[in-house]
Amino acid sequence: MKSLMACPPRLIAALSVTVIGGLVACSPALNWREVRPPDSLVTAMFPCKPDHHIRRVTVAGVELSMQLSSCTASDNVYALSHIDAGLADRVTPVLEALRQVAAENVGGPTTVKGAQPVPGMAPHPLAQRLAWSSVRADGSTIAAQAAFFTQGTQVYQATIVGTRLDAEAADTFFAGLKLPLKLP
Repeated sequence: MKSLMACPPRLIAALSVTVIGGLVACSPALNWREVRPPDSLVTAMFPCKPDHHIRRVTVAGVELSMQLSSCTASDNVYALSHIDAGLADRVTPVLEALRQVAAENVGGPTTVKGAQPVPGMAPHPLAQRLAWSSVRADGSTIAAQAAFFTQGTQVYQATIVGTRLDAEAADTFFAGLKLPLKLP
């Protein structure tokens, strides 16, 4: 049997990275679970147990009900909201308004991370994953990524916000979004 010391340094380094990466992925701070928010068709992977809220909001000049599910894990807030625009011609204005509010809340330039493919979503040119980063007045940083997508008259926004985002956790969160392939 070979001693670990007989292994090339590169192999030891690669094994160390693999083991450490595995430990981080299994971190108890991120306890991934599949969640289907109340009154929603979307399913999401959350790293914590979300609370659910309903708010009346004015979006694109219309008062609508926003369903919000959110939780905090590893100093990041994970949130999924959806709004029923009510009419097909309101979907794009609601989607545009949500994107604008997200950008204003974080500040900084908007970076398009790419299209946000969600199984079951309706094709829409604004269905994208966006990112922002800025410095607050107190000197601390804030970063956010959000995915916007639609199905029927439902408009969805999935967001992760924190001082420093974990790229792997963000990818897991956004990749876990699913809608039924056919509306009921």
